[in-house]
Amino acid sequence: MDKTTERTILKVTLGLLVVMILATGVFIASAVTSQKSQEDDDDENEAAITGSALEEASAAALNYIGQGRVTETEVGDEEGYYEVEITLDNGQQVDVHLDENFNVLGHESDSDEEDD
Repeated sequence: MDKTTERTILKVTLGLLVVMILATGVFIASAVTSQKSQEDDDDENEAAITGSALEEASAAALNYIGQGRVTETEVGDEEGYYEVEITLDNGQQVDVHLDENFNVLGHESDSDEEDD
């Protein structure tokens, strides 16, 4: 095999390698974007608690925690029927999980999540 043929084979091989690397990068970027889009869709599907249920869930959660203010709510939470987010006086956030009868199932705080 002469030098010209060897160089041509080397150029074609390197070109294919570059194309494969770029295609892999595009695939990874697409997968990350798709995952982020799914997470955004999940956040948009969260329904806030309304009406008298909001009042009862808020009162139950605040009574359980003993301080703070309700900053966000959700119906159909994965840990319970209702989720009430409370921002404590020190700025920390606590999610209180309630069943459909407004009984406290448990809670999760910012510090709990940081330990994971």
